[in-house]
Amino acid sequence: MAQDTQPQDSAAGAASAAGAERVPTVVADRVDIVYRVNGTGAGRGSATAALNRILRRKQSEKAAGVRRVHAVKCVSFTAYRGEAIGLIGTNGSGKSTLLKAVAGLLPVESGKIYTDGQPSLLGVNAALMNDLTGERNVYLGGLAMGMSREQIKERYQEIVDFSGINEKGDFITLPMRTYSSGMSARLRFSIAAAKDHDVLMIDEALATGDRSFQKRSEARIRELRKTAGTVFLVSHNNKSIRDTCDRVLWLERGELRMDGPTEDVLKEYEKFTGK
Repeated sequence: MAQDTQPQDSAAGAASAAGAERVPTVVADRVDIVYRVNGTGAGRGSATAALNRILRRKQSEKAAGVRRVHAVKCVSFTAYRGEAIGLIGTNGSGKSTLLKAVAGLLPVESGKIYTDGQPSLLGVNAALMNDLTGERNVYLGGLAMGMSREQIKERYQEIVDFSGINEKGDFITLPMRTYSSGMSARLRFSIAAAKDHDVLMIDEALATGDRSFQKRSEARIRELRKTAGTVFLVSHNNKSIRDTCDRVLWLERGELRMDGPTEDVLKEYEKFTGK
């Protein structure tokens, strides 16, 4: 696994030695991420096909019919504590793939990813279960993020109120399978936002809910930047990026096309997309 972790005191010491407080939280150094997809053919998915794949595993990938999809190509950047970074690009540009690699959920083909602290990917760390009630899932998601039961109990009502899922009934006591996709996403964000994070990565969470919830979410992201580390936000909503982020990474076809101040990057992106 090409995911490494730097001790916090070494990163802080480097920043102190440089006479600045810009502490790196994520360093991506020429990162390549490749998916391998089994080729199609007769018997695909059958026991015979599985046995044949095992017998062929010493053959080359080409001979075995494996297709390589180069999802992220030689991407490099450094993120600093206190930054909110937007991640933009057209569909299939590699945004979510890159975040999963930063979170340690995907291996890199080449290059390195260094993190200072624990990255948390919203919707993965707060992994919720549809058959459990919202109340049980608040505790489950909080425990999955490393919170104690006492901490969850203290923040429970704040989490429920922030999500707004009880505004039209006592939904928190119902199984999550009864929730709309928007309600589920709001509860996930509310659980994740109840804890300070070293690195918090949010993938399209602010696209759900009404404008009131989006404003609460954007305000909470600004608080997280002050009290914790770095926030990454993937969104197709340019207004959310403008309202929340001071820096933007633009990925296109797996390549980092532009990295800079939010307005500068969004202007170029909007020219590219015609929006």
